[in-house]
Amino acid sequence: MSLKFGMLAEYTTPADLMHAAEKIRDAGFRRWDVFSPYPIHGMNQAMGLKNSKVGWFGFTGGVTGYTTGMIMIWWMNAWDYQIIVGGKPMFSPFYAFPPSYELTILFTAFGSILGMMFLNRLPKLYNPLFKCERFRQVTHDKYFLVVETTDPKYSETETRKLLEATGSKHIEIVED
Repeated sequence: MSLKFGMLAEYTTPADLMHAAEKIRDAGFRRWDVFSPYPIHGMNQAMGLKNSKVGWFGFTGGVTGYTTGMIMIWWMNAWDYQIIVGGKPMFSPFYAFPPSYELTILFTAFGSILGMMFLNRLPKLYNPLFKCERFRQVTHDKYFLVVETTDPKYSETETRKLLEATGSKHIEIVED
């Protein structure tokens, strides 16, 4: 016995997909997604998505990198291996800035990448949509919207009617 994953609807133009996304959003669905061969301007608003939280991961990484750089230079010069050279101070933030700046950039990149992977639940090596023959056209010239069966508002008959009302050219059930 195979479990149902969701209902897949195919559209021919980006405008049709955008219109369908707005209808699904307005109907109150929460577990659904759209797929297209390229990014579509305005789709985030049509889907009702909020701003990404990846920036906060990058910011946290940057602050951590800068702090790590400053503490590293302080530890090496003022605490661990003190060498007095020409009467200069053991630690000065001006001289510690270049390595701290480089660590800020490095840790920001790591924070952004790891945050994106965490929020997207990656790596995700399997998706039931990969078994669907029509879905393979998404990388060429087709546009798809899928409503998952785990959505609280999902009803096979009502969801099909809603997708038909949005102008879908083909609707099918995807099994897991």
